Amino acid sequence: MKICVVGTGYVGLVSGVCFSDIGNSVTCIDIDERKIERMKMGESPIYEPGLDELMKKNINEGRLHFSTDLAEGMEGADAVYIAVGTPPKENGEANLAFVDKVAEQIGENLKDYKVIVTKSTVPVGTGKRVKAIIEKAAGHSNFDIASNPEFLREGSAIKDTMNMERAVIGVESAKAEALLKELHAPFNTTIVTADVETAEMIKYAANAFLATKISFINEIANICELVGADVTKVAEGMGHDNRIGSAFLNAGIGYGGSCFPKDTSALVSIAKQAGYDFKIVRDVEYVNKLQRFKIVDKLLEAYDNNIANKKIAVLGLAFKPNTDDMRDAPSIEIIEELQKHGAHPVGYDPVAAENAKKVINNLKTADSVEEAIQNADAILLLTDWDEIKNLDVAKAGKALNEKIMIDGRNVFDPGFMENQGFYYASIGRKTVNGKRVTS
Repeated sequence: MKICVVGTGYVGLVSGVCFSDIGNSVTCIDIDERKIERMKMGESPIYEPGLDELMKKNINEGRLHFSTDLAEGMEGADAVYIAVGTPPKENGEANLAFVDKVAEQIGENLKDYKVIVTKSTVPVGTGKRVKAIIEKAAGHSNFDIASNPEFLREGSAIKDTMNMERAVIGVESAKAEALLKELHAPFNTTIVTADVETAEMIKYAANAFLATKISFINEIANICELVGADVTKVAEGMGHDNRIGSAFLNAGIGYGGSCFPKDTSALVSIAKQAGYDFKIVRDVEYVNKLQRFKIVDKLLEAYDNNIANKKIAVLGLAFKPNTDDMRDAPSIEIIEELQKHGAHPVGYDPVAAENAKKVINNLKTADSVEEAIQNADAILLLTDWDEIKNLDVAKAGKALNEKIMIDGRNVFDPGFMENQGFYYASIGRKTVNGKRVTS
């Protein structure tokens, strides 16, 4: 099968590469000429483990192509995927400007039957909107629209695509359904078929539910701290109930990234436009916003509310491990809050440091964990990279001016940290060696 994918961000590039790896001829389209030239050489513009290697493999085997020419990509294609960004507007709505533009360009180049598939996360009703734009630009209706939302996670996007739990396909014709089922058959996955509007809603509903689990366990963590319970054990006990499951029950500093913040906001907006007040998801967003500041409060408590001129080693900047994505990363607001209090944060991240400097003013970064913690007054652990989880705590204690760690990801065992002589505060667990520091 021949596939054209328009847009080479996380969704478009990973999808296109994986489609090629199962035997299809894929052309990925982007308007950025420099980006296209890099990708032709097998260089991914995004950090995603294993992506460069998979790109080079399929380029060398002649199945994966890159171009700025949409007409070239659409020539002979069976399906055209729209995978461009839908960033949030100030009011929370998804901005469909890029989707609209691509739909118009597809219409202008549509010469024969194709299935036009929206991969971008879009509000319910976007399929019909895309169809109208294409019909107007093409002057005919010899095509079908479809929705095929993605469910990949940054950092494990290839694995999630090649071993997808389910493929959701929203279609308006049997012909489009047959084509997309054939495309997904090699993934050996469960295929859920629906109409286009239902498929669009499934994506938002899934992400909103996962975000709700995160905010819920963070609320439980906050109560645990007040009553002396341990949220990690609470989550363990909950997770063994197969109606609940253990995934997304890790208390911490809240969610970030390109999906959950954008999609929860968009779903609230979709509901509002339909005349419904989606209270639960609004509260999920509110809880998540507050949660990232808990870690600063814990640091202030350790220092009797005075962290002026303190060097704070901030370990982990990306919103999650195995990515360089800084979109809505909790570290942004946390570091800005530290700076407001007169502290001197020094950040470290294995891959996201340069991206972090672009979005955090006056951010000083270190080239290693060791450099970040040397002569620091405290550690703030924000992203649970393996390198950070494997920190030599005893050695770190000797490098610090004060043995203080505020752990936003509950990486370390409180009993172990107590034995190491650390003032150790985490999320939803008792603070150990909790005397206030006044130095």
